[in-house]
Amino acid sequence: MKHYFTRFEEAIKANWDRPALGNFRGELFTFGEVATQIARFHVFFEAIGLKKGDKVALCAKNSARWGVTFFAANTYEAVVVPILADFNPESVNSLVDHSESSVLLTDTDIWNKLDISKMPKIRTVISSSDFSLLYAAEESIQAANDNLDQLFAEKYPNGFSASDVSYPTDNDKELAIINYTSGTTSAPKGVMLRYECISANVAFGQKRLPSYPEDKIVSMLPMAHMYGMMFELIYPLCGGSSIYYLGKTPTPALLLGAMAEVKPYLVITVPLVMEKIFKSKVAPVINKPVMKVVTAIPGINKIIFKKIRNTLLNAFGGNVREIVMGGAALNPDVEKWFRKFKLPFTVGYGMTEAAPLMAYEDWWDFASKSCGKAIDTVEVRIDSEDPYNKVGEIQAKGTNIMSGYYKNEEATKAAFTEDGWMRTGDLGLLDEKGNIFIKGRSKNMILSASGQNIYPEEIEAAVNNQPYVIESVVVDRGPRLVALVYMDSEKARTEGVDLEEYKKTLMAEVNKTMPAYSKVNIVEYMEQPFEKTPKMSIKRFMYK
Repeated sequence: MKHYFTRFEEAIKANWDRPALGNFRGELFTFGEVATQIARFHVFFEAIGLKKGDKVALCAKNSARWGVTFFAANTYEAVVVPILADFNPESVNSLVDHSESSVLLTDTDIWNKLDISKMPKIRTVISSSDFSLLYAAEESIQAANDNLDQLFAEKYPNGFSASDVSYPTDNDKELAIINYTSGTTSAPKGVMLRYECISANVAFGQKRLPSYPEDKIVSMLPMAHMYGMMFELIYPLCGGSSIYYLGKTPTPALLLGAMAEVKPYLVITVPLVMEKIFKSKVAPVINKPVMKVVTAIPGINKIIFKKIRNTLLNAFGGNVREIVMGGAALNPDVEKWFRKFKLPFTVGYGMTEAAPLMAYEDWWDFASKSCGKAIDTVEVRIDSEDPYNKVGEIQAKGTNIMSGYYKNEEATKAAFTEDGWMRTGDLGLLDEKGNIFIKGRSKNMILSASGQNIYPEEIEAAVNNQPYVIESVVVDRGPRLVALVYMDSEKARTEGVDLEEYKKTLMAEVNKTMPAYSKVNIVEYMEQPFEKTPKMSIKRFMYK
């Protein structure tokens, strides 16, 4: 398996003057400029005595310089510790300290909220905005920063060129990244990922959906989350493609405007985004009485579906070869329509502990309601006596599976079976072709009084299909199932809907499709959208 540093090095040398990392309508670095900045960081790291295996924390908003600093530390063979910029300052202090990081790269506004006394191992802090020095614990570090131009010129007296680019590749089994899965300050879980974990994901991505120098991508997922870091930074850059960052979470108008201008070859997103696009742009059209009639007529419906497909793809710039969703299941009704339109979408399966991909299938072979098949470097099994018919925990092992949780032996031990398979905590089934069907999270599963397993995600999918519903969470309260529903109340009132009466209608429609033990007993409206994680999953624990 080719090391991702080899791919990255090849991409730099072949695309020296081509754009690599940019902020949408802002600062832009070519591959050559990225390599030069990396080399400058290496000179600085060497001057301050940073060693291979030392920890470098990176807590900053998405930007082109985020990508530069990641690769600078990563290719130096320091262990990169990405921390979400949205974590509160106390959590950032705690995670930087827990990871034993000695260097911190961060935004000035984040730095101003941190407490250096709570990060005693930090020797220097560098601005991710302009690479200036924000803090130096020793005079020698300040001196190294002040004399960096001279030190760089001494190391490269003839100037820095493509022939000087060389990154180590004899480190497959060594620790590359510690990625924290939450901002908790008690027993944090820092996922330990080796260089080979990253190489495996890049190799699979370039094999199944190769990226090329003329390709571009719009980055909108958090870079400190493994999903965004891998598939909106490392994988496309290793193919010589250009990446444009939107920074903070974009408005729909900004996102579609950027897509139209950049014209990406690939859209990496979460189901919630595509479901919102469907509900706001497509559903109002196909639900018109006349459209219901004509879309039922063979031949004519194909023409209409093709037009809708082209409209959706043009909204993403017109060059999209595939839309890849992950992080949650796609609403079955939305999926049904997307398949009718022949939209090139697929739903993958992964988690931080797999760096992150475990399952995928090309859109033309993607099985309905599945999340693909196990990728080349992973084996997947269902912990069930009958994995094709009886739900069990999804377990995995392979090259890209984590080594464990940093300084947390108890969590590491709990994460693996006695025979070495990683417990995902997800419940699912397989079919005979190897497609994986997720039924829900084991910790979300509700056990009914009669001993039946209830998967709230399946009920929520039915609730979310109802008119005016934006999102929902199903919880158990004693013997009753309660659907917590966030509605488009303004639209409902505008159309003269009595919201209290609508509860009964909603419950009746949902319960038509549910077995007796999974019927909703109560509907409660939420005044605000549900709190989300960075990958846009609902924080279910807040609504029990």
